[in-house]
Amino acid sequence: MSTTEPRGIDAAIDGCRPAEIDPIVVDAADLESTAPEYLRDFKSGLSARGYHPAALSVDACFADDCPLATGEEADRLRGFVRAAAFLGAGRIEVRLDEVADADAVEPTLSALAERARREGVEFVRVGDAATDADGDHPAA
Repeated sequence: MSTTEPRGIDAAIDGCRPAEIDPIVVDAADLESTAPEYLRDFKSGLSARGYHPAALSVDACFADDCPLATGEEADRLRGFVRAAAFLGAGRIEVRLDEVADADAVEPTLSALAERARREGVEFVRVGDAATDADGDHPAA
């Protein structure tokens, strides 16, 4: 058991210094695979060119009002959450293009957001087709 108080994120940030690396947003459609071997080489290639993946952007579609289709899309997105964590991205930006039944999809999106949180990645919904009538996102 430690007898010292944790210093927190502010203390860690105070010790930071600029790096000669450019943060980028990686489009998931540009990834050939989410396999660790591929991602390792991809990340290494980015680093060699002076880039770091700050975010992974992925399009999602829940157009079919079918639990099996929802499950398949959730599995695909889960793979991208894992890829974002592996790449060291701080966030995954999920664009919901089409949603057949927002109430049915919401628990899936909440579970993905929780999974991302556990992986150390912020789950952000952008251009959300599941937005309700007054423009607010349902809880995620």
